[in-house]
Amino acid sequence: MELKFIDPRALKENPDKARRSKSSPQADALLLATIRTVGIVQPPVVASEMNGGNGYVIDAGHRRVKQAIAAGLEEIAVLVTERAEDGGAMRSLAETLAHEQLNPVDQWRAIERLVAVGWTEEAIAVALALPVRQIRKLRLLANVLPAMLDHMTKGDMPNEGQLRTIASAALDEQKEVWKKHKPSKADPQVSWWSVAQGLQKTRMHARDASFGDDLAQAYGIAWVEDLFAPADEDSRYTTDVEAFLGAQQEWMSNHLPKRGAIVEAGQYGEPKLPPKAERVYGKATKSDHTAMYLDREGKVQSVAYRMPEAKKPKGKNGEQTVADGEDAPIVVNTRPDVTRKGMEMVGDLRTDALHEALSRAPIEDDTLMALLVLAFAGQNVTVASGARDISYYGAAGLGEHAARLFDQDGKLEFDMDTLRVAVRSLLIDVLSCRENRSASGVVARVAGDVVGADNFLVNMGTDEFLSCLSRPALEASCKDTSVLPRQRVKDTRAALVEHFREGRFVHPTALFAPDPEKLASWLKKNEVTEQPDDEGAAEHQDDLTGDAIVEPAHDHDGDNFAEGFREAAE
Repeated sequence: MELKFIDPRALKENPDKARRSKSSPQADALLLATIRTVGIVQPPVVASEMNGGNGYVIDAGHRRVKQAIAAGLEEIAVLVTERAEDGGAMRSLAETLAHEQLNPVDQWRAIERLVAVGWTEEAIAVALALPVRQIRKLRLLANVLPAMLDHMTKGDMPNEGQLRTIASAALDEQKEVWKKHKPSKADPQVSWWSVAQGLQKTRMHARDASFGDDLAQAYGIAWVEDLFAPADEDSRYTTDVEAFLGAQQEWMSNHLPKRGAIVEAGQYGEPKLPPKAERVYGKATKSDHTAMYLDREGKVQSVAYRMPEAKKPKGKNGEQTVADGEDAPIVVNTRPDVTRKGMEMVGDLRTDALHEALSRAPIEDDTLMALLVLAFAGQNVTVASGARDISYYGAAGLGEHAARLFDQDGKLEFDMDTLRVAVRSLLIDVLSCRENRSASGVVARVAGDVVGADNFLVNMGTDEFLSCLSRPALEASCKDTSVLPRQRVKDTRAALVEHFREGRFVHPTALFAPDPEKLASWLKKNEVTEQPDDEGAAEHQDDLTGDAIVEPAHDHDGDNFAEGFREAAE
């Protein structure tokens, strides 16, 4: 065997090579980045051409040669060997089958060695064509119990969230939980979900803390950095819930207003105000009180409330008593300018006029969008979408989106960028696909289909989700993958979890496109049956529709309905 330096473009492919299928783009990118960084570590093996040719045929290392050409190398080292009688077919097969993927634990140890000699995480990521997030994920293994690491070398790895939970726990705690959930001969697989649940701790975030570093030190709070949080936010947290809440309580005591009181939070996170107190939703006055409390996330919240006025004692005949030296009050019975019944009539007349204007008056598109945001801020609107785990009641909840559309003088004035932000935020708070009372129904599915929310679904190829599938559904998920159904369901599930560990799997039931029958049922239920009976409304119909042809809602199927939504959005 002889070592030579040859132009990789002069090498020819072996027609008898074992690997015929194309490698993945991710694997090619990794090899290319490695060659550009450190060169070819193991020279390809080549042999002289048969029939007296002067060239060389590749026996082993086709991908290395291909990526060396892509890297622009003019010359590479190769090992020249004698031509085998079978054209190198056996050598190619044996070399391909002998390759074994480096397990994550060994990858982590190699990365730690590189860090020790001066490599940064970013440089390692570039050299290996991996995201920095993946490098940091592997480095979490430094905080994992050695017994767990030994099991992980067999390829049974927790997902990212579970690994973060495990690595955040102390080694003593990991040891106790591992005793309960470590594998056995009867059950060699580990339920990492159970391990993570046993180590799960509530996190209190620094961004939710009202106190400063002085109280944090006084209560012994040591912040831990969440390496996987977005870079533009404070990702520090602590699992010492008692110390965090104690520091928050002391901060409230030190910053209590003159007419303030610290109250407790109820079952749903609402403040427990004093008896007979009325919560103030508008602008508070000087005579109002302030209640400070901690919500369910440990954040300091404050609300204004008003106590009823104290009544003066009355005499025997029902008249108010007058203290010595105090002038007797002059009681004047005056009738209000408009009685309660009159105000109710004003409300009805206003509502009729408002509805008439909304149906007939010409309104710009941006103004319609702004008014829609205002409508959700009304006091008669209740939305329970689960967006912030509470129910909204008019201006007390969704009003914050509408407030963006007003200037300092209280006039409705906005630009399109502000309006878009307000509308997006409103839709986020209102639309929900949750399987409980906060679900928006089929309209949320339509909205998700229109905006392409399918592309934002996370990887569902986890043990936690796949354990919710029946055997037929689980085996159907093996379609279009290299995973074959096993005899035992748990083995099939483990194989799928491993297959989708670095990929992305979305179950068909999670896709947003609504069921046509359910959508048709909803359209039929909500179709307009009443027609305008006055000539004025008919005269202004052109102002509303322009040249468009408006068809009955029940004539649309699911796909056409969603397509119409897309056209409107564009």
